[in-house]
Amino acid sequence: MDILCADTVTKLGPEHRGRVVIGGSHGGIYAGYLAAKAGARAVILHNAGIGKDAAGIGSLAYLDGISMPAAVLDHMSARIADGADQLARGTVSHVNQSAAALGCAAGQSCRDCARLMAAAAQWRGAAPEFGEARFLLRGGAGAGEPEVWGVDSTSLLVPGDKGAVMITASHGSRFGSLPNRPIAGPPLAVTFNDAGGGADDCGFSRLPALDGEAVIAATVAAASARIGDARSAWQSGIISHANAHAGAAGILPGDDLPTFADKAIAAARGGSH
Repeated sequence: MDILCADTVTKLGPEHRGRVVIGGSHGGIYAGYLAAKAGARAVILHNAGIGKDAAGIGSLAYLDGISMPAAVLDHMSARIADGADQLARGTVSHVNQSAAALGCAAGQSCRDCARLMAAAAQWRGAAPEFGEARFLLRGGAGAGEPEVWGVDSTSLLVPGDKGAVMITASHGSRFGSLPNRPIAGPPLAVTFNDAGGGADDCGFSRLPALDGEAVIAATVAAASARIGDARSAWQSGIISHANAHAGAAGILPGDDLPTFADKAIAAARGGSH
């Protein structure tokens, strides 16, 4: 079969090489890089509400650089992180020049666009390197005080993040078919990008699940920070949705992320909000 679905392009394998991949990930540059690195013939991603600086469609121009066809789906047409749902009901919002040359266009169904992409020749060469980042945003103010870390993707969280405040730039959706495993660590608190909310409010659907893991969790509005860019989230992200643990810590929609971190840390040490 020339068309394969995946809930995230962070999990592509040899079976995706030479295929048209319907990838549940946002359409930022790093997702496009991963699809190319896996050798996909073409890729359809999710526009994640397009968002600040059009970060949700950044992969399109990037993949034109290697003549790899790419498209993104309207965020209200299908759930992010659910490749099967995207194939079933997604509607294309943007295509790159390589895809347009095959007849792909905005307004097509995901399935029709993918069928056109299946006629593409396999692109050649190597994807320009593009690495995600993990970096310390703020050290603990005192002994035992939680650190604040930025990670461009939740895939970069590790067990050593237990008790930390993690500012991620991933979407806040649960996967459609992949196992939704507990978050690594778990951290004290974590933020995501809400990907514009999207179909079925999928962009923040992970927040209630994190209540079950006793994690303070919130999303920032896609228009306030670039998806896939944790520094952007820290610098300009504004909370759009928060789970019950976040609410108990006094975290509210409209808070910025330094305030989110302050309130989460205060809650951890039993301080007032």
